Amino acid sequence: MSGTVAAEMHRLLTEAFAPTALAIINDSAKHSGHMGDDGSGESHFTIEIEAPAFASMNRLARQRAVIAALGDIVGQRVHAVAIKASVPGA
Repeated sequence: MSGTVAAEMHRLLTEAFAPTALAIINDSAKHSGHMGDDGSGESHFTIEIEAPAFASMNRLARQRAVIAALGDIVGQRVHAVAIKASVPGA
């Protein structure tokens, strides 16, 4: 993980879900010159998060919870986020 946006996402998700595993992968280089690339190097991310808090949620609810925890980052400061949210042991 590198960059200020990635660090902020890591902090917000850690505070919101106390994950057992969390990876924030910067995919921005794969989208260089494409729509949504603002030249910052922090426009596209994949989030892989595992947390007990997701146990009672379906896939869509997990994704919505992650997006909500990120506040204004998604859609305003980051163009795209792919989310892989799971529970431990699943």
